[in-house]
This record gives sequence, structure tokens and C-alpha cells, in this order.
Amino acid sequence: MVKVTIDRPGCTSCESCWTLCPDVFEEDPNDGLSSITEKYRVGGNPAEGEVPDDLADCALEAADSCPVAVIIVEE
Repeated sequence: MVKVTIDRPGCTSCESCWTLCPDVFEEDPNDGLSSITEKYRVGGNPAEGEVPDDLADCALEAADSCPVAVIIVEE
């Protein structure tokens, strides 16, 4: 499993992460910010998730494309 964290207050809602990796990231309907999809959230927290290894490259690509660098992926 790979740990993914989003610094949501710094998110600019550019759509990059959820466009590149919709299995892991989604737009939160409540505030428009990026969040971890429900399936992979840890403790229901939209900013923290654990994703399977087969989605690690996808999550890393999304993190690398984030213009404000608010996504952290830890293997």
C-alpha cells in the first residue's frame, strides 16, 4: 500500500489530479477541492488515503502534475 496525503487548504482545484488519476482523486462536492476517493480514505478523512501498489504510478503522476505541490505520495 502507498500512503497519499493532500494538503487540501493549499489546493487550487485545478482538476489535474482527478483528471489524471480518477481512481484515487476526486473533486469534493462540498468545497470543490481535491480529495481521496471514498474507497481509499483512511478514517473517512478526505485528505488521507492508502492506495494499492498498482495505483502508485498513477498517484505519483498526479502529485508530479500538481501545480501547487500539495499531494504527497509515500511508498
